[in-house]
Amino acid sequence: MTTTAELIENVYHAPNAAFILKSVQHRLKTEAEKRREYYALVHEDTKAEFINGEIVYQSPVRMRHWDASTMLVTYLNSHVIKHKLGKVGVEKVMISLSRNDYEPDICFFSAQRAADFAPDQMHFPAPDFIVEIVSTSTEKIDRGIKFVDYAAHGVREYWILDPAKQTLEQYVLPSEEEVLDNDFTQEDLSEQTFELRQKLTKRGVCESIVVEGFAIEIAELFA
Repeated sequence: MTTTAELIENVYHAPNAAFILKSVQHRLKTEAEKRREYYALVHEDTKAEFINGEIVYQSPVRMRHWDASTMLVTYLNSHVIKHKLGKVGVEKVMISLSRNDYEPDICFFSAQRAADFAPDQMHFPAPDFIVEIVSTSTEKIDRGIKFVDYAAHGVREYWILDPAKQTLEQYVLPSEEEVLDNDFTQEDLSEQTFELRQKLTKRGVCESIVVEGFAIEIAELFA
């Protein structure tokens, strides 16, 4: 996979670099106009995301997706409320990043970050923790552009649940100290990506590194 630094170098040394940049700027301007149309079009009854200039509508979920989501958010929200850790969002919370807008299945904001939210707010920054429950129609996006975009915007922990295979993958973002300890420079921090902490199938306990004290037995999610 080409890194950002390599991509920049390739464009910089291209004889038509100025034309490439002009074309990219034009496309981004057109994309920004489509994004404004998306904001005007999307409403509370529609689950849709804006990804690289396209509106991606989500189909209704299957029963196993619904069950896993309900079970996880019930335990997670109860824990977060009990210990006053922050706020948990479900499905219709719009995460607006630098280029794209997502509505993850489940997300968590720390109390410090959530303290700045307004009652009428509709667009939210990158959360501390995100869970996506994959299906055949969403898996490519969940493991592709979302995986890269969430990491690039500092989401510290990312879980991918697959109800059909009954698996849970826990990914974490290395801390700045860990990155620099591995001989990365400060400029390299934009290149960091999620690292797989563990993958559980049908059984085992997953303990969050972001939501303090929260752990769940995977069998409970897919019971």
